[in-house]
Amino acid sequence: MKGTFLGEFEEVVLLSTCVLDKNAYANLVKEEVEKHTERNINLSAIHSSLYRLEKKGFLSSELGEASKKRGGKRKRLFKPTPYGLQAVQQIKEIRESLWNNMPQTLFQNS
Repeated sequence: MKGTFLGEFEEVVLLSTCVLDKNAYANLVKEEVEKHTERNINLSAIHSSLYRLEKKGFLSSELGEASKKRGGKRKRLFKPTPYGLQAVQQIKEIRESLWNNMPQTLFQNS
């Protein structure tokens, strides 16, 4: 699959939307990314990445229901597209292939 190369941060954001399964809005994605990376992330970086991934065709979004808790504002919910799911599968296969081909002696002397 050509053109699915993502930066590390985009990859983690895309994977987080997959984990959150149809309930992925920016604040929850931020929490998921922070939990797995153990880094503090700026919410605007999450927003930028989500919209960039949507523009590239890896995510789609729709507005959720309005809530009193949010002052009547609606959340933008993101979900991976079939292309996005294909990309995460390819990323997994590439990483597994590299790990499987790494010489075990590399770790014996460290």
